[in-house]
Amino acid sequence: MPYSAHYRPSTKHAELGNTFYDVVQAAVFPKLVLRHRDQDAALRVGLGELTEAEWLAHFGAFEPLSGSLPAPLALRYHGHQFRHYNQDLGDGRGFLFAQLYDAQDGRLLDLGTKGSGTTPWSRAGDGRLTLKGGVREVLATTMLTALGVNTSKSFSLIETGESLYRGDEPSPTRASVLVRLSHSHIRIGSFQRLAFHSNHEAVAQLMDHTIRTHMPNIWHDDLPTRTAAFLGEVMRRVARTGAQWMAAGFVHGVLNTDNINVTGESFDYGPWRFLPTYDAAFTAAYFDHQGLYAYGRQPETLLWNLVRLGGCLLPLAEKSALEAAIEPFWRTIQADFATCIIRRLGLVSRGAAMDQDLTSHFVNFLEISQAPFEQSFFDWFGGMASAGRAQSGPSAAFYATDAFTHVRERLADYRASPHVDLSRALFACPSPPTLLIDEVEAVWDPIARLDDWGPFIHKIETIDLLKNSYGLASHALAGSTEFGE
Repeated sequence: MPYSAHYRPSTKHAELGNTFYDVVQAAVFPKLVLRHRDQDAALRVGLGELTEAEWLAHFGAFEPLSGSLPAPLALRYHGHQFRHYNQDLGDGRGFLFAQLYDAQDGRLLDLGTKGSGTTPWSRAGDGRLTLKGGVREVLATTMLTALGVNTSKSFSLIETGESLYRGDEPSPTRASVLVRLSHSHIRIGSFQRLAFHSNHEAVAQLMDHTIRTHMPNIWHDDLPTRTAAFLGEVMRRVARTGAQWMAAGFVHGVLNTDNINVTGESFDYGPWRFLPTYDAAFTAAYFDHQGLYAYGRQPETLLWNLVRLGGCLLPLAEKSALEAAIEPFWRTIQADFATCIIRRLGLVSRGAAMDQDLTSHFVNFLEISQAPFEQSFFDWFGGMASAGRAQSGPSAAFYATDAFTHVRERLADYRASPHVDLSRALFACPSPPTLLIDEVEAVWDPIARLDDWGPFIHKIETIDLLKNSYGLASHALAGSTEFGE
């Protein structure tokens, strides 16, 4: 098998034992048609040289990768779904297929699935993923990466030749199987399941596994100290991802505790949306009638979920120490949000106070003016160096208002980041690529009616142009937790 020289497989998660997972088999699909392959990600993990037939064998028929897991593992977890506890969760249509190391930074990564068949946790479901759902996840992760969000990568999408019936899609509809590349699939809900069963020894075991594998720099020999440090590290990572969502104008849609990864990555995209204009009440899920997971409520939801994780850790550390670990959440997410906004504007930081001041005025402008969200970042990328471009573009009228005067005054104190290159072709365009709901539907419609993948391919290409022009993707690599320049 033509793995690259730097291919390094692992079976690390299997070492935890079957308290944490069930060994399962993948579904056998009637046909396999490759629809998306993330070649850049494949090269990073030593799989870039696979032929299409070999790719289909591994990521459609799920033949094991050499040296990695001999059989898939359906992970066990519980979770709060819209704040109601559900003990019947677990990997119901997915599993951990393989683990391997990133050749660039040496971090352990997971290849996990969605739509790969039934498991003991399927709850009478068919274990399948619609093709539309797979296409939407590829689009979401591609755009989030371009906007600097620490997200899973849509490693592979394969159409499987089955017909599915769904209440929220015209049916029958086509089926697919997705493979995502992620730093881990250890959720807050993974700890909740163990705590629910009062298996405190297993809580400690999973925590120690997570620390040794994904955050070894916080290790302390003393268990209570180690536990508080773990919760503090998860808090920092989750806050950073939340700040990145907010700066990207992204609404995840289903922020249940089983969808919050303790290593801090954003993953598992169902009814996501991007903001057309700033709206704190904007929701993604049609079934979120109370707006619980609305754009502006995402930070408080993340904190609520972190408190649930803290409750799982109470047998291992004092309550006061755990509370102290979570207490900096609001300061952390606000500081990270300002960092994200400054980076999204392509500026060199002037320090926390000035950055937060500019951020506050820029967000205030977006809210008051209702200027197009992504267009505003595009127009002022590079700061005042883009003033002429912004003032002659489609949103020029918004920048002539009193609300923007305060932003302009502050932008004058900043210089563009060294990586900003306004000579790139993208900045000669009047508007940037976006991924609003109508655009997603416009990509899907020709696939559904005509099996025409041209608009999908074109959208991926334009988002890649955005990624290369903004230069934010280096902050969205699997496992990345640092804000480097």
